[in-house]
Amino acid sequence: MPSPDPHDDTSCDYEQFEKEQLTQDRDAIGVDTADVDDATAQRLVNDLVDAAVVTLVPEDQVLVHEPSGTTFDSTTQLAVFHRGWTTGRDADGEGE
Repeated sequence: MPSPDPHDDTSCDYEQFEKEQLTQDRDAIGVDTADVDDATAQRLVNDLVDAAVVTLVPEDQVLVHEPSGTTFDSTTQLAVFHRGWTTGRDADGEGE
């Protein structure tokens, strides 16, 4: 009986998928916010609130980024996310 074709073996695919998911989780948790200080983040979030891009939810103490529906409990996290989100949209040509 011939041995299975190693190119057809998908038994390790789940391990690779799991590694990728863990890496993404770590990247999301460890967002580098070094280029966004508290004052810059607060100014950006205030501008986004004025432009109705961000909604404050005081009872839950969160900020909601309306275009994406993502919720944040930190102005710095929201500022970094919005910068990345805007850059991604611009790269895809959706920002026009």
